[in-house]
Amino acid sequence: MPEEFDNLEVNGDQGGEYTHENIKHLRDAAHIRHRPGMYIGNTSSSGLHHLVYELVYNSVDEALAGYCKNIVVKINADNSCTVEDDGRGIPVEEHAEHKLPTLQVVMTMLGTSGKFDNAAYKTSAGLHGMGSKAVTALSEWTEARVRRNGRTYMQQYERGKATTEVKDIGASTHTGTSITFRPDPEMFRDATFSFDSLEDRLRELAFLNKGVRIHLVDERPPGKQATFQFQGGIAEFVAYLNEGEEVDHKPIYFLRAVDAVSGETPVKISVEVALQYSRSEDERVRCYANNAYNPEGGTHLTGFRASLTRTLNAYAENNSLYRGDARPIGADFREGLTAVVSVQLPTPQFESQTKIKLNNSEVEGAVSTVVGDYLSQYLEEHPKEAQKLIAKIVLAMEARIAAHKAKQVLKDRKNILSGGGLPGKLMDCTTRDRDASELFLVEGNSAGGSADQGRDREFQAILPLRGKPLNVEKAILEKLLKNEEITSIISALGVDIGADGEIANLRYGKVIILTDADVDGQHIRTLLLTFFFRQMRKLIETNHIFIARPPLYKVTQKKKDPRYVQTIPEMQKELIERGLTEAKITVQRPNVTPPVEPRTFGDEALAKVVQVLGELEELLQIVERRGLNMTSYLSRAGASGLPLFHVVLGGKEHWFHTAAEVDDFRARKQQELGRELVVADDALTSSSNGRKSSDNGNGNGHAEGPAGVAFFLQELHEVRAINRHLEKLREFGLGAADLAPAPRIAGREPAPRFILEFGEGRKSLASLRELVGEVRRLGERGLTVTRFKGLGEMDGDELWETTLNPEHRTLMRVTLEDAIKADQMFRVLMGEKVEPRRDFIQKHALEVKEIDYHGA
Repeated sequence: MPEEFDNLEVNGDQGGEYTHENIKHLRDAAHIRHRPGMYIGNTSSSGLHHLVYELVYNSVDEALAGYCKNIVVKINADNSCTVEDDGRGIPVEEHAEHKLPTLQVVMTMLGTSGKFDNAAYKTSAGLHGMGSKAVTALSEWTEARVRRNGRTYMQQYERGKATTEVKDIGASTHTGTSITFRPDPEMFRDATFSFDSLEDRLRELAFLNKGVRIHLVDERPPGKQATFQFQGGIAEFVAYLNEGEEVDHKPIYFLRAVDAVSGETPVKISVEVALQYSRSEDERVRCYANNAYNPEGGTHLTGFRASLTRTLNAYAENNSLYRGDARPIGADFREGLTAVVSVQLPTPQFESQTKIKLNNSEVEGAVSTVVGDYLSQYLEEHPKEAQKLIAKIVLAMEARIAAHKAKQVLKDRKNILSGGGLPGKLMDCTTRDRDASELFLVEGNSAGGSADQGRDREFQAILPLRGKPLNVEKAILEKLLKNEEITSIISALGVDIGADGEIANLRYGKVIILTDADVDGQHIRTLLLTFFFRQMRKLIETNHIFIARPPLYKVTQKKKDPRYVQTIPEMQKELIERGLTEAKITVQRPNVTPPVEPRTFGDEALAKVVQVLGELEELLQIVERRGLNMTSYLSRAGASGLPLFHVVLGGKEHWFHTAAEVDDFRARKQQELGRELVVADDALTSSSNGRKSSDNGNGNGHAEGPAGVAFFLQELHEVRAINRHLEKLREFGLGAADLAPAPRIAGREPAPRFILEFGEGRKSLASLRELVGEVRRLGERGLTVTRFKGLGEMDGDELWETTLNPEHRTLMRVTLEDAIKADQMFRVLMGEKVEPRRDFIQKHALEVKEIDYHGA
């Protein structure tokens, strides 16, 4: 059997003929783009950010190998992302087998990696070399810069294919790799990076790798940055996770390398563990293998839990610390436990490319041995702390037993589940097919009445909720079970709270939260999610909880019934279509020699111009976010459009349309100066000698090239699309100069160039960039457009058409990607302590733009 084979895709309709024509050959980028979930999990937000993590893993692997100390992750103004390190740099020499530059092989060809033989990397989070290929394949464009051998090399890619050769673009004073990519909007529904998501993951990686410095920068307005570097490693991580909690001892930390056998091969496994007990009731254990987070744990988690229970139980038995016949169970030993388990091994086996679970059997024994040995020693050497731990475990056992009895008495008294009755206000459905049925938890009796009138009674049930549900984060069990709204939900669902809840008893396949799109509605939604997370987490984990998104706009017109529009894009499209029905624009060319007759556009021509301008505006805003003056930049447009390349040399700016022009400029300047031009990392260093201070997170201080004059080279990737749109405008006699206001001449305002006419009205526009907004405002005439907030504003038919009808509605599935982060967020937002909540609000207050936007 050959060692390598191509990915094959089998296509064919069910029941159709199966022939050789059904076998499709997909290689490299084509296969990644066809099946992105195989490589990054999904094409939603988590998959988008996984692209960044794959590149960061490569940089961390360089740190593990001892060659990297600084990593920079930068969200650029155009929503591209750069990951840069000061490691060895990806090799660029010709690959012996493929006869291509090694950099190109690494970035584009599946089945190639520097991590197969453990020679360059003893351990690594990336096993198969898929990460960089997935980034290149799923990006609209990618640019790789490698600093190696005293030179700087660059290659560019589009959707997984190299578009340039590997080029030597100048000298370098240090080594490292920098990858910049912009996610492909064809692959991702929302290609916007979240600073907070990246911040959380990069902080984790800094905790897991003592001393490595990770710097995160967001260049989008208003601009953010954070730097992480921890000398205490995962012991500091545990302390961070327990911030705000009451603890009785310092984190317990141990690290040891263990000899093990993988198959028949001897391996060395490094086991690092930190743990601390707090007075909370939750267990928070995070597991990592070669720095990759394993949300579903795996063999390292199994070994840790088993050894923890066994060691603590043996200590308690040997020292007669139990009273009576009752004995703790595994959950009692883990109540209030916060721990981080990190292992390093040569050949980890994960459940998927996204590394959700570690499967190496040899790891379980290694972790169990290390935890048992070190924890036993700790307990013997710290008897006071040991007795406190056992006392806490015994208390957890007693509380568990007492709570079970109390809950049973309360449930029997209230007849929540045992009597088989349903809440009186439940408007049930007729089907008994659980998977086909839906339960709507509706805010208020008024909205509940409308939902009852509009629903399909066969499969949709309605449970109206009066007022705001109880905040279960702060409530004791007895108070929870006495709350009428909470007990109604429990009774309607047929599922018990806590660990006793059997998902098989669930009466509805979908549980849908339906609240108003205002602040109160968001609060109620949060209270319900808190209840489900704390008391019925299995419903979230098994994908039964959803959130309905009512329409966003209510539109009323004279003598007509109100109607509803679902989204902002739909509303804008409608307003533009209405505005175009009565609009036309006249383009005048004053002070032009020879004189040009004015031209007027309307109907189909104006619609095409507005469409082009609408698409163009998003691209122009990206250029503006880069800090460029748009009026000045547009003035540089020529016959081939706007320049793509921006060069800064000696404090002066230069602009070029092609890479060849840049190469000619660089060669000419080097000859004039008689010195090398050293490629600068950013514009801030372009006036220096090209060597960056370690204070900014770049450069390891290894000067491998001759000293020279620094120059900064930037390619404006979005300008290619801008030039394509400018070409479309030229068909109507319009150009780049029309996108900027005309200059004042001798202190006088310029004559108007654009006159928008609508009915008997006229308005002068300073530039074409104003046209789309003005047409949209014309579309609002005669309409009253309001942000829809209350479900009670709609009758049954309207609610069915917009929110209940499965063919038209929008539902958001509630998923649980990281239980520990969710736990922290609920404790901050819904817990008793005010200070963490105040800090959170202050941190994120400026980010709030649409507080009533569906709460999402």
